[in-house]
Order: sequence, then structure tokens, then C-alpha cells
Amino acid sequence: MNVFLREMRATRKSLIIWSISMIVMVAGGMNKYEAISASGQSMNELVSQMPKSLQTIMGMGAFDLSKAIGYYGLLFLYLVLMAGIHALTLGATIIVKEERDKTAEFLLAKPISRSGIVTAKLMAACVNLVVLNGITMLTSIQMVSYYSKGATQTHDIIVLMIGMFFLQLIFGALGAGIAAIYKHPKTAVSIGTFILLAMLILSLMIDINSKIEVLKYLTPFQYYTAKQIVASRELDSVFVTLSVVEIVLLLLATYVSFNKRDMNV
Repeated sequence: MNVFLREMRATRKSLIIWSISMIVMVAGGMNKYEAISASGQSMNELVSQMPKSLQTIMGMGAFDLSKAIGYYGLLFLYLVLMAGIHALTLGATIIVKEERDKTAEFLLAKPISRSGIVTAKLMAACVNLVVLNGITMLTSIQMVSYYSKGATQTHDIIVLMIGMFFLQLIFGALGAGIAAIYKHPKTAVSIGTFILLAMLILSLMIDINSKIEVLKYLTPFQYYTAKQIVASRELDSVFVTLSVVEIVLLLLATYVSFNKRDMNV
């Protein structure tokens, strides 16, 4: 039995739904840009008069909303949130769905080691993340280029999508790690979602209050922000290194815990 192909078939429907959702999110968000683009600078002035906390919560204040890439930067936070939830849910469910569905005995009876099972499952999850990221990137390039009226923003969007992919890997590995460590598979997604939302809230608090900026290393939502990437047009090497370390540690925890756990059959 090829576990990788089995998992790809099992996640196919979910991937299609999430991909359509991302396309709709990008297309719908950029269509709204057309409605406000005529106001140009007046829209920026309106945003500047809002309280900083409200600007932060709504993702405004750091972008020139008269430009398509600026408006896309505002939209990027919501794309990252959707991608993060998908990655975390996928990472958690793909590890423990046999225990949840009481079919673990069937899988473990096959001539494949537990490490081999985890590897195949994680490879399938990674392919899902790549496909979702690629579809989002292609849709974003098309929509932003269209509303930029010929101005190319491809480089900025590619860098943003690379940053989003690192976040997808972090949250996917987090979901897998929690699912492998926690003894109750049905609640692994809930715990992971709680952690994700706590990280998002911490990120918003950091944006509101610069005095706690030192805490930015605790939340991946601060690693690849649109305002930083659009301004510098590159990823921060410190956060890239930190991301790789976190992913490796979470995957290591997944392998070790999955090999040691007593499976619920």
C-alpha cells in the first residue's frame, strides 16, 4: 500500500475546496480595490485618521491603498491566516485520522515502519501546501498585475508567497507535532487552533504596542509581514533561520512521539 498516494487521494477534496476559497479571497479582495481606487489619496487620509489600534486590527495604516500592491498587502494577513489554519488542520488530521476513525490497526499491520508512515503522510501534506501556495501565488500575480495597469509586481508577490510558505510549513509541523504528542486525537486540531489564534493576537498586540516588540520571535505572524517584505523586497534572514529551526524541531518531535505512542485502535 502506498501511504503517500492514499493520503493524496484522501486530501484531494479538501485541497480543492481550500484552493477555490483562496482564489475567491484574492479575487474578491482585489475587486474591492477597484471600488476604492478612484478615491486614491483620500482613502489613505481616511485611514490615517483612524486610531492606531483599529488600523492594526484591520491591517491598515502601513500601506498605500492607492496602489494595487499596497491593497494586496492589506489582504495578505487574511491569506496568511487562512493558509495557516489549513496547514495546521492538515498537519494534525493527517497524522491521527486513523486513530480518530479507529482504523489504525489496519495501517500498522502493513509492512511499513512508523517512521515510514509519518514520512509518507508529511510528504503528502507538503504537496498539499505547495499546491495551495502555488494557486494563491498565480491568482495574486494575475489580479495585482491587472489592477496595477501594466506595472509589474511579480517579484514582491513571489517573495510574499515564499514567506507564506514558511508559515504554512511552521503551522503544518505544529499541527503534526501536537497530534503526535497529544493522546487524544480528536482534540489535537482544537489545541492547535487555539495556539494559532493566540499567536495572531500576540502579533496584533506587538503592532499596537512597540514596547513588547521583543516578543515578535514568539509568533510566526511577525516573521513575514507584508509591510516588511514590500518595503525591503526580501525576507529577513534571521526569521528564515528561526523558521527552519522551528520546523526541524517540530518534525523531530512528531517522529519521536509517533514512534513511542500507544495507538488507539
